[in-house]
Amino acid sequence: MTTDAENNESQAEEKPKRPTRTRRPAGEAASAKPRQRKAAPKGDGAAIASAKPEAGDSAETLGSRRSVPKRQKVVVEQRPSPRLMARYRDEIRGQLIREFGYKSAMQAPRVSKVVVNVGLGEALTNNRALETTPDHVAAITGQKPVITKARISVAGFKVREGQSIGVMVTLRGRRMYEFLDRMISTALPRIRDFRGVPRKSFDGRGNYSLGFREQIVFPEIDYGSVDRVRGFQVVITTTAQNDAEGFRLLELIGMPFARPQTN
Repeated sequence: MTTDAENNESQAEEKPKRPTRTRRPAGEAASAKPRQRKAAPKGDGAAIASAKPEAGDSAETLGSRRSVPKRQKVVVEQRPSPRLMARYRDEIRGQLIREFGYKSAMQAPRVSKVVVNVGLGEALTNNRALETTPDHVAAITGQKPVITKARISVAGFKVREGQSIGVMVTLRGRRMYEFLDRMISTALPRIRDFRGVPRKSFDGRGNYSLGFREQIVFPEIDYGSVDRVRGFQVVITTTAQNDAEGFRLLELIGMPFARPQTN
């Protein structure tokens, strides 16, 4: 019979011994590591990387390697300036400078914006008014309008804060001049018994306000889509310092003012 001590000795002899590791100098360990190659870029980058010129390459081979399609430039055609805008720059501004004696062309008054406002008090009881009126205003002005809401509650008019009570649009730049041109040359002459717009509708700072009783005076409105004839207000804001400058500006633009009444 074998004792426990003899069994332990026999098992220790059967187990293989681990090889001893020897430390290498830092220089040998760094040189022994294999060098890893960088992966080539995917897509067009691989073709561009492989197209590096070599010593024996000719001009034809280099051109074939670099034949990467270029992006085509998109040419945007510029629309011509509106007729009224070009007329203001060429004729009206120079005439205003001569008449009022401005020292700089920037002092000459000009139209800064036009606001078209439609009041819809009937929208409190008629929901269809908010469906047709924005479409009509968009057709007249060429710009999507904004639905205005009540700021405060008024018990006398049965208006609560936040209710939709109107439609408004603000025009600037090209659309402003296009709208003024169509309003002066097309819409105003179609008003019944038209004898000119009033002269006293200025606010003292050169801004002019004009009211229309019917929206159908504009030819853009389809008469079949009109559920009710509604009026609207047009406010022309200018940079004039007083009413005399604003009046002369609108007069040169072509606003048909009524003749002064003589006793």
